[in-house]
Amino acid sequence: MTIHTGGCQCGAIRFHVEGVLEDSSICHCRMCQKAFGAYYAPLVSVRSVRFEWTRGEPKRFQSSDVVRRGFCAECGTPLTYEAPDGMAIAAGAFDDPSAFPPSIQWGIEKKIGFVDSLHTLPAVATEEDLTTVDYLVNLTSYQHPDHDTPEWPEKKS
Repeated sequence: MTIHTGGCQCGAIRFHVEGVLEDSSICHCRMCQKAFGAYYAPLVSVRSVRFEWTRGEPKRFQSSDVVRRGFCAECGTPLTYEAPDGMAIAAGAFDDPSAFPPSIQWGIEKKIGFVDSLHTLPAVATEEDLTTVDYLVNLTSYQHPDHDTPEWPEKKS
């Protein structure tokens, strides 16, 4: 059985998926742009697999008469797109988002023109960026790690 896990940035919400996930997409519609605060929304359908929330559950916003969108009320991470035909999870919320290359784009009438040329921009690794300003040199991340934990935040011994 194929197993995938994921959750929000702060760790208040975690999920577990059992099954093969084959329906991954990008949506460019204006509603998805606003819900994700991004140029598009990468989504992975969990309609045909076993899905469960293992820690917490999203708060939901009714973004239209038929769609609800789930997000973490603690850190704001976008998590779900919930429609009458099933639910999709934000691809970036999975512990390994690289496992879900998109196979289709939706809402292309609102696709922002420069999205197709993003790969041509100069690229800088995170490690290089950390040395560009003093306040990043000793950066401490409070982000939940990309794996399940018994509790979060972890108790200090």
